[in-house]
Parts: sequence; C-alpha cells; structure tokens
Amino acid sequence: MTDSTYRVLAGDIGGTNTRLALYDVKGRRLEALTVQSYPSQQYDSLGAVMREFLNTHRHPPQAACLGVAGPVHNQVAKITNLPWQISAAEIAGDFGLGSVSLLNDLEATGWGLPTMQADDLCTLQDGDTQASGNAAIIAAGTGLGQAGLYFEGEQHQPFACEGGHTDFSPQTELDMALLRYLQQQYEHVSWERVVSGSGLVSLHACLCDLRQREIPGWLKQSMQAGDPAAAISSAAQQGRDEICTEALQWFIHLYGVEAGNLALKLMASGGVYVAGGIAPKILEQMQDGTFIEAFCAKGRMRVLMERMPVRVVLNDDVALQGAAVKAALHCQ
Repeated sequence: MTDSTYRVLAGDIGGTNTRLALYDVKGRRLEALTVQSYPSQQYDSLGAVMREFLNTHRHPPQAACLGVAGPVHNQVAKITNLPWQISAAEIAGDFGLGSVSLLNDLEATGWGLPTMQADDLCTLQDGDTQASGNAAIIAAGTGLGQAGLYFEGEQHQPFACEGGHTDFSPQTELDMALLRYLQQQYEHVSWERVVSGSGLVSLHACLCDLRQREIPGWLKQSMQAGDPAAAISSAAQQGRDEICTEALQWFIHLYGVEAGNLALKLMASGGVYVAGGIAPKILEQMQDGTFIEAFCAKGRMRVLMERMPVRVVLNDDVALQGAAVKAALHCQ
C-alpha cells in the first residue's frame, strides 16, 4: 500500500445481521478486500463477532468505523433490537486499533451515498431535475431508520435521528383500527411498529382479525419455517393470498406516508433516499404508484412534495461503504 491508501474496518451492525468488511481506501476509491455477514442473534457481543472476523485476516486495519442500528451517545451505543452495548474505546483497546468511531447506521448510509453508481439507485419520482438542498434517508428493515443530510452549499453532511420511534399517526379508519390493535400489545406505538419487517407481520395479523380470516395452513407453515414478513411478502407478490396482498399494499402506503413526513420535516428538496433491506425486495410494488401517491399526499404541500426526487437504494453495501469512507477520514 502507498502512504495515501488506508486499510480500514467497516461495520454495519443490525438486529438481524452484522456485516463486517475490510477496505483499502484511496481518495474516493474503495476496494473491498473481504465482506462477511454474521447472524447477530447467535453472538453475545460485537467483540465476539469481530474476533472471529479479524482472526481470519493477517493484515490488521488502521482504523474502524461501525454503523450501528441505534442511537450513539459519547461513542457508546445500545443496539435497539439486540442486547449489545458497544463502546468505541473498548473496541479500540481490545483489538489494538488506532481509531474506532461509532455512528448511527443511517448516518453511515448518508456517508455512503456519494459512492453509489447510477445502477445502484432506482428512481420512483424524478422531481426537479435541478434539485438541491437538504436530503433525507428512510430505511425499513428489522427496524425503521431515518437520517438527514444537511446541505451546506457544496456538499451534504449526514446526521442521525431516531424518527422511526415517533408516534404512529393514523389517517384512515383502517389505520385507526391498526392503532387500537397494536395498543393491545405495546405501550407506545411508533412508526417502527408499523413500517418494518415485524410491522408487515402486524398489518397482516390485524387484517386477519378485522376480516375474520384464518391464516391458510401453507402460509402458516411458511411463516413458522423462516422469516414471517418474507413469507407474507412472497405470497402477495405471487398473488397467492388476498390478505397478504392487501397487507403489502397497506405497508407500502404507510411507508410512503412516513417518508413524506420525514421529507417535510427536513425540507428535503435535494431528494429522498429509500434504503434498507425491504424496498429492493418489493421494488415492483414500490413502483406501482402507491408509495409516491402516499408520499405526495400532503394537502397544501403536494406541489412541494412532487418536486422532490425519490430514489430506492439497491446496493446493500451502502452503509458499509459509508463507514469505510468515515474511517478513512480518521486516518488522514
């Protein structure tokens, strides 16, 4: 390696999977040396995952940056959907790393967006072709992540938020029924309880209850055998079950509603990026107009919403690449 090339460890730490990668970073160019994924629930700490990963590589990184699914305070993070507490200082000491930084996983996604190529994005709404200004990121997966990108005149500066935990705001009678249904299970019903993998399962269960429908045996078996949200989504995409189809369309509608809420609060005239693991898997349904109609349906603000470009991020390495970019900055 030359003096201007930095070897860094990047991480994307989620409630379902922990992804670790080694990159060589030179300027704006990233070269992935290795990327590995680990099932988070099978490990008692991030340290255990990192030890397994680093033991297989002879050349240690100079710095590390880890995007985590949860709030970061004083470089300590508690993963929202995982019983891990992560300290940057402890990781640096345990693994002999010169620099370790933690940031929210959606902030990491923000740092990774400039590394995306044209085929890494799918446009849902063109908006204003000369758009500039703040931007927003929303990402449904295990949870519902959100972040902003403040436009300082020349470039965007990502910042984290925990908007997915704000109050779910029902608009229709069906939404009201969903709120009442979820209030029987949770003290606080947030947007994450609705727009996430578990949220899709809740929408489906609520519809079965309202429609007084039993879950078909084949679907119940599929839900029990693996990821229940994926089973519902697959049944909807194949047209095998009308309740699954209705649940997925409702999910996409609510996803668009909350994406629009975030865009308005951040005045995201520079665009909205829909990231996370769910959107690329239901891309055809995301493109059928349901999402964008819900996104734009903001009354007097409709014209403003229609000017905002909206794109789905298809590259699931975006947060890893963002963490690598951020880690390299600490090497300079």
